[in-house]
Formats: sequence, C-alpha cells, structure tokens
Amino acid sequence: MPRKMPNPIDVHVGSRVRMRRMLIGMSQEKLGDSLDLTFQQVQKYEKGSNRIGASRLFQIARMLGVSVEFFFEGLTGDDEGGAGFDQAEADQSAFELDMLSSMEGIQLNSAFFSISDPKIRKKLLELVKALGNADASDDLSDGAPDGAAEPHDGLGDGDNEDEA
Repeated sequence: MPRKMPNPIDVHVGSRVRMRRMLIGMSQEKLGDSLDLTFQQVQKYEKGSNRIGASRLFQIARMLGVSVEFFFEGLTGDDEGGAGFDQAEADQSAFELDMLSSMEGIQLNSAFFSISDPKIRKKLLELVKALGNADASDDLSDGAPDGAAEPHDGLGDGDNEDEA
C-alpha cells in the first residue's frame, strides 16, 4: 500500500516550526521536552507527516515566542476551496525555508539583525537584492544563442575592479 503524502499546508506549518526553532537555537529535544513530547514527534511535526492540532500549535507558538499566525505566513487563501496553497509557491517557499534553516541562513539572519541601524539594514538588503538580480541576469545571458556571453563563475571578470 503506497504511503500517503503529507498535506502541503501541514508541510508548510511544520517547516515554519523548524525554521523558528532553529532561528532561536532550540533543539528538537528541548522543544519536545517543553511540550512533553519526544524529539521524534517534533521531527514528524516539522516534516508535516503528523498534523499539528490547534491546541498543540498554540503551545508551540508560545514556546517559540511567535503568534499562531506566524506558521501560516506565505499561504494566500486565494485558491478555490480555500486551500490557500499554490504548488509553485510551495516549492519556492520550501527552498527559502531550507536555506533559512541551514547553518549559513541562521548565521546570515543573526548577523543581519545584529546591525542596529535600520538604514544600514535597508541598504544591505537593497545590495543583496541587486546582487541577486545581477546574478540572475548573468545566468540568462550565459545561454545566449550567439555565444557572445562567457560562462559566469561568480568571481567577476577581473577587468575592472572599480565597478563595485
């Protein structure tokens, strides 16, 4: 008998639990202990293989210091039937949550919010967005049919260091 796939909304909620838990540096074991659960049960919640009930989600929100609504951010509610889930958005959201939940993502987030001046944070965000857009533009030009574009190694071409 084939295994039943988890509901995408349960996966989304679970991934938000995982992201928040990791951002505050809490282990699955510590979260489980505070909820009188095993860390394996926390793992199942985070993967979406076990659905989190309303009262349990409320407890988790309190332990992680967020509102219950936090776990549903990113779901639109615009789809027919009120499912609130678009698979393309889900895939992108899963990628972003995986990155944010990685050690690099946590370090980046922590370093970003350690910048006390909101104007500097805003400028840094603009810079990162510009770099992302430039990288995306380079990726598109790499496939140019005329062969004019050279492969991009992400290190720059070294021709003009003053452009930065």
